[in-house]
This record gives sequence, structure tokens and C-alpha cells, in this order.
Amino acid sequence: MNYLSAENLTKTYGDRTLFRNVNFGINRGDKIAIVGANGSGKTSLLSILAGAVPPDEGLVSVRKDISVGYLDQQPDLNEALTVMEEVLSGESAQLEAVRNYEKALVSEDHAALERAMAQMEKLEAWDYESQLRQMLGELGIHDVDQSVSTLSGGQRKRVALARVLIQNPDLIILDEPTNHLDLEAIEYLENYLNTNNGTLLMVSHDRYFLDSVCNQIVELDGGQLFGYKGNYAYFLEKKAERQEMQASELEKDRNTFRRELEWMRRQPKARGTKAKYREDAFGELQEKISGKGKADGLELNLRTARLGSKILEVENLSKRYDDKVLLDHFTYTFKRFDRAGLIGKNGMGKTTLLEMITGETRPDSGKITTGGTVRFGYYKQSEISIPENQRVIDVVQEVAEVMKLASGETVTASQLLHHFLFDRQKQYDYVAKLSGGEKRRLQLLLVLVQNPNFLILDEPTNDLDITTLNVLEEFLLNFPGCVLIVTHDRYFMDRLVDHVFVMEGEGQVRDYPGNYTDYREWRDKQPKKQATTQPGKKTTPVNGGAVTNQNGSAGVTPLKAGDTKKKLSYKEQREYESLEGEIEALEQRKTEVTELLNGGGHHEQLTAWANEIGSLDAQISAKSDRWLELAEHI
Repeated sequence: MNYLSAENLTKTYGDRTLFRNVNFGINRGDKIAIVGANGSGKTSLLSILAGAVPPDEGLVSVRKDISVGYLDQQPDLNEALTVMEEVLSGESAQLEAVRNYEKALVSEDHAALERAMAQMEKLEAWDYESQLRQMLGELGIHDVDQSVSTLSGGQRKRVALARVLIQNPDLIILDEPTNHLDLEAIEYLENYLNTNNGTLLMVSHDRYFLDSVCNQIVELDGGQLFGYKGNYAYFLEKKAERQEMQASELEKDRNTFRRELEWMRRQPKARGTKAKYREDAFGELQEKISGKGKADGLELNLRTARLGSKILEVENLSKRYDDKVLLDHFTYTFKRFDRAGLIGKNGMGKTTLLEMITGETRPDSGKITTGGTVRFGYYKQSEISIPENQRVIDVVQEVAEVMKLASGETVTASQLLHHFLFDRQKQYDYVAKLSGGEKRRLQLLLVLVQNPNFLILDEPTNDLDITTLNVLEEFLLNFPGCVLIVTHDRYFMDRLVDHVFVMEGEGQVRDYPGNYTDYREWRDKQPKKQATTQPGKKTTPVNGGAVTNQNGSAGVTPLKAGDTKKKLSYKEQREYESLEGEIEALEQRKTEVTELLNGGGHHEQLTAWANEIGSLDAQISAKSDRWLELAEHI
């Protein structure tokens, strides 16, 4: 059964055409994701299909007897309502029954109350409010009487999402639904959509989410739609095949173009009309090859500042706001090439911790000591303030007109912008004309060109397209410095971190060795109720996990005053001598696997190589720490 169909849709902004004469359809039971580069027109297409924006040309038809729920990127909420009132303002028979029942209770009209109760019974709407409260709680909204006007941008997005889902529409249309959700809320939404029998159309860059939820992927590329019946992994495989075919066709077109160019140059200026068709064909061919083969990859190999032996020491850090404790004596010493993720529910204090590390927020107590060679690169969750009337290239040139690469070569600001997918025309556009994703990409560039050696990334995946995310991952995998990441993108975190800081509430932070999936699997195996830790006593690590507290970090016991170094035993001396060779072998293997990963392959191969790199990083880190520990006793 066809729910929605679109014919010959065209949309332009100024002199730029996003797409022309595209056709699209969605049937009952389809779960389709639209993917594509930032600025390609995904949000515009979704808005047209949802009926929020008219197309320049073309027609969208929606089946009359179905209901449609639409979540915009920037949802419009009624500031005068409470959270509960706003969510109940949606359109559905059950919501209408609940509203009528509430009105009848207030009016004390017995006849109206009986009709409302009968309607509630008929539609099984009695437990609707409890379902709604549960849904809001899962999405991180607990105060349902809070005024909408007091909500943050992320909270507004979650309230709007709940308003759409509680209506249980036949067709759900979602624009970036996972943005501003914490990891647990994303997993709740993922499970909800997987168990819901409705029909789904969405735009998302969350690759785990796409792979789990969708049965079709539609790519918007170069103003055209390419459909793939399968999940995200299948899409990657088939897209690679399509690109190979396009590369072959492009080479044929270029050979033809060279022959036609030679013919054009040989002809006298006064040509007969007989050859006019050939001139037209030459013009079409020139336009065709100029639009193909554009570089999709970013080459983020910028030089970073040297990192010394002392990095960052956080000692007994505490922070609270009113009665809410965010951190309670958090202690950790960052090592060279530390790669950590920071996870926890919204409101736990993740961004506050990042701001304390970078000196933007003062702790209540405790000390942060930063090494003399450390240069932070802080990518903030909120957009940086860039004058809207400034050209893109001017923004970058204000930081540096020429940048050095790791190879020693130099690139101009224009060349670097090209690597970041800003073509020459886009470089001279005003910032006001950039899409949200393009602004975030520019913000990322401005952080990286300052040659940091300690990157702190607060939700870097928001609004970035998958192409940019893939290349950013490759850059970070080879980044010769420390990385601390807050992200709701599980795939992104799994590829990049060696351990995760888990903010568990009441100021407690668990340092778990492994990526997010490793932690989640361990957590799911734990009993629901665990024994509480006695104040002042160290927590014994569970399968590598440890709660950091005032006695040290991650279960590491500091030397007591007066302790003397013991000399190495014969066995420890042999271990010390062998560790250097083992570390070298592991680093060589990491180089080989990284080259394989950069060369591309099937989704399963890429995942396996990425996991192996994570495992190698953990082994190198552990053996390096052991080598340093033994070296102290020589």
C-alpha cells in the first residue's frame, strides 16, 4: 500500500539547485533513511515530503486515510504550555479523548463526563498518560510540569520527539532524531522504532542506528536519488559498486572528451550547421565530466605540536550545582596518546567536566595541572560565533593563511578548505548561506588548524555528514596526541577510544578499559543491585572497571611516603628487555592494519580492522605503561 509519492520535485535556493525532477515513494512498512553530504538538500527534501515546505516544481501526494507525524530539526513549540500540555497537543483520537476527559472533569458536566469516559474506554486511552510519562522519562524529560519556555534546545527536541511518537502515526518522518539524545535514549528510540509496526522516513548520520532500524537507504547525491533495499551495511557495499561503475564511465567520457577537444581545435571558426550537433554534444560532455570525480575525502594530516611527558593531572576534582553533585573527588592522570570517551546521561556534567579541564569553569575543589607543552583544541557542542556577513575563506585566513602538514609541506587556506569539501564557489559564500552541517565542518577546521595536541571534542558528530565523519575518524585514529570525546554516536566512539569514563551519578566516575560496546556488554551482565562502596575505601576493579575516588584513579595505588624502589628480579629484567620488541611489533601491525583500513573494503572487513586497531592500541598502551613501570627500577 502506497503511503506517499512524489513526482518531479525541484528545489533551488538562489542560483543553486539542490535537486531537479526527482521521484520518490514510500509504502506501508518501509523504514527508509535519506543520507547524503551536508548541504546536498536532505532536510529540504524531507520538509517537502512532510508538507512543511512547498517544492518549486513537482507534486507530493499522501494517502488520505493515514496520519503523519513530523519531527523538524528546529521544532516549533508553544512557549505558554507545560511539557505535558505540549505533548498532549498532538493530533490523534486517543489524545483527543484524554483532552475531552480532562475538560469534562473540570466542567463537572456529568453527561459530558460519561461520554468522555466511554470514549476513553473504547480507545483504550486510560493508561495513555502513564505511557507518555514513561516515554518522556526514557528520553530524559522528568519534570512534565516544567514550562516549555525554560527548556534547552536539546530538551525541546526530545519533547517534540515524544509529541510525535505518542500519536503513533501511520507514517513517522524524523529529521536527525538522535541529535541531543544521550546514548541510553538513543537505544530506547532504536528499540521503539524496531518494535513499532509503523512506517518510517528519516534523515540520520548515526550509522549503528541506520544499520539497526532501516530496511532501505536512499542517497541524495548530485541532485539525484539512489535507492538501496537493505540496511546501512548493504548500502555501503552497493554504493562502492556504483562508484566503481561511475569511475569506469568517467574514464570513457574523458577519453571521448580528449578526442572531441582535438576535433574542436582543428575546426575553422566558421563551421557549417552540419557539425552543430557535435558542438552541442561536446558542451554536454564537458559539463558531464566536470561534475564527476570530485574528491570526497578529506586529508586531515595537519601538523600537531609536540607533546611532552607531562600531560594533564586531575586530582580530587569536585563540582556541584545547588543539591546536584556532578563530581566528587575525581582523580585521573592522562598519559601520552590517551584516547578516552566520556559517557553519561544528559545533565550528568559531561560538558562541565570538559570546561573545567580547559579552564572555562572553575571546580569547587581539587586541582588540575596541565603540562607545559599541552595545546588544547576544544570543539564545542554549541556553534562558535562567526559573523554571518563574513566569507568562508576570510574566516580561515584570519587564523592562518598557510598551514603545515605532517609531511612538512604547506597548504593555503583555499587548498585546505577544498579538502574540507568547500569548493571554490562555496569558499567565497557568506557564512549565512552555509547549512548547519557546513558550519560545523568549518568550526572543526578552525579547531584543527591551530595545531592542538590534546583534542577535546564535545558532540563532534552532530550535523556532520557520514563522509566527513569517516575521514574525521581516520584522522583521529592517527592523531599523535590525546583525545577526549563526548558523543552519542556509538560507532564513532567504538572506533576511537581505548577506555571510557562513565558518569554514574552522585559525582562518581567509572574508568572502564574498552570502548562503549565493551562497557555496555559488561554492564548488562551485572546484577541490577550492586553493593555500595564504603566511603574512603578503594573499589576493586570488576573485569577491568573501577570507580575513581579520593584514593586514586582506576584502582591504581599510589606509592606511600617513605616507600623505596625495589630492584628488578631476573624475571622482571627479562620482561623489561622483551617489552620493547613486543611494542615495536604491535606498532608495526597497527600500521599495516591502518593501511588496509584506508584502502577500503566490505563493511565487515572495515569493522574487524577498526576493532583490531582498538585492541592493538590497548595492548600498546598497557605494555608501554608496564615498560615505564619497570624502567623506574633500573
